[in-house]
Amino acid sequence: MKHDIALDTLPVMDDAYDLTREQIRSYQDNGHIVLRGAASPGEIECYEPVIEQLVQQHNRHTKPVHERNTYGKAFIQVGNLWEMSEAAKRFVLARRFAKIAAELMGVDGVRIYHDQALFKEPGGGHTPWHQDQIYWPLDTLHTITMWMPLVPVSEEVGSMTFASATHRSGSLSRELISDESHRTFGSYIEAKGIETVNYGALAAGDATFHAGWTLHSAPGNPTDTMREVMTIIYYADGTRALEPDSQARRNDLIRWLPGIQPGELAASPLNPIAYRRE
Repeated sequence: MKHDIALDTLPVMDDAYDLTREQIRSYQDNGHIVLRGAASPGEIECYEPVIEQLVQQHNRHTKPVHERNTYGKAFIQVGNLWEMSEAAKRFVLARRFAKIAAELMGVDGVRIYHDQALFKEPGGGHTPWHQDQIYWPLDTLHTITMWMPLVPVSEEVGSMTFASATHRSGSLSRELISDESHRTFGSYIEAKGIETVNYGALAAGDATFHAGWTLHSAPGNPTDTMREVMTIIYYADGTRALEPDSQARRNDLIRWLPGIQPGELAASPLNPIAYRRE
């Protein structure tokens, strides 16, 4: 396949992105952070075509944006690209990104939960307020998602919007991502007077990181260009699987932790260690 041609020419992103104590403290206090230049323009130039081609090949939407439900309008969603392509695998398992994730959380090592390409089409709708970890059967508070645009993101589209320090409260509702979750969490944020942060325009290769329980949403895409984003979810090595308490978590246990029983180490073949401190 085209995206696997000349694999040896793709950058190996194993070098360190140095974090300051202030950045780590800010993430741990707020549950989110932006890191500029987590990948270089040259690195993104190499990997963007790989990821974009895989999204084209695996896009399951058959209706135009305006005919879909709220979730369908939010983005084209393709998961575990690293299983589909050796080139995508090199990006997803990059030591640089995983080391950032581990250091922000303050853990010695991290595994991959799964990756997702989230491409918001021109005219795509907003992403409702939600908490990611409501889906994840992982018995830990140490989960984190890297969200990296592969193309420049304008001010009017911006980053995701985060509700600061909401990760400290754990699960706030059993609402899955929906119109109802948007109303429920929007009302909660307003009633509590919680600070919300959007990091505005982003360059390709900038990245936000947010905790699994951090409330977040994303604006729609009023532009005429695709908002191409790649995400990678990490969790602390040594985490055990939870007994699923919802159908969403049962589905995730089967898909992303195949063969793992509740109480066992969350360490299936789909969850390789991406970084371990030496």
